[in-house]
Amino acid sequence: MNAKIMTRLTVFAVAGALLGGCATQQGTNTAVGTGTGAAVGAGLGAIFGGGKGAAIGAAAGAAAGGIVGYNWTAIHNKLTGATKGTGAQVTEQPDGSLKVNIPSSISFATDSYAIMPSFQPVLDTVAQTLQQNPELIAQVIGYTDSTGSQQYNMTLSQNRAQSVVTFLNQRGVLPARLTAQGMGPSNPIADNNTDAGRAQNRRVEIYLRATAQHGQTPQYQ
Repeated sequence: MNAKIMTRLTVFAVAGALLGGCATQQGTNTAVGTGTGAAVGAGLGAIFGGGKGAAIGAAAGAAAGGIVGYNWTAIHNKLTGATKGTGAQVTEQPDGSLKVNIPSSISFATDSYAIMPSFQPVLDTVAQTLQQNPELIAQVIGYTDSTGSQQYNMTLSQNRAQSVVTFLNQRGVLPARLTAQGMGPSNPIADNNTDAGRAQNRRVEIYLRATAQHGQTPQYQ
């Protein structure tokens, strides 16, 4: 096997290894992805196109690498600021999404799917974030506690999720970028045998993800 073929095989092997490792935490995804893409692109370009090929390959590789990850730092900070003091939490997820967890204390009254005034500023910020970042989509998931029938809770949680989607749509976010899902009492995060636990379980979760991540299953927590 000649040296040129060996070089090609080496670059392809490195490319696979590097691209496979691009899914780091969101804060560094874009930098890592872009840097890796540029390096791999330059290597491939040098093999197949000489010096000019290396430059072109680096640029193309950087663009492709940037798609692998998404830099959530600015968005995370903005949403954290908007939810400060509300009890809502903004967390990065293993699947590459950003989750906004909104407790029942600011979102919906008992047995209601009308959005409370205290919830609106948070949703306004989410809507602004989506408008300013057209590459993002949002999945809204509603939950209840275990009190009442399964059917009632499923309907209530779906209506609550849909209320959020309708609100975001009214703020200018296209319906195609929004989905609503009611999960009823599924996936509790606290003990349904206590008042405090039930209050935690009555929540709305909004998952923001880059378009390239669309279709991935959210990591319910």
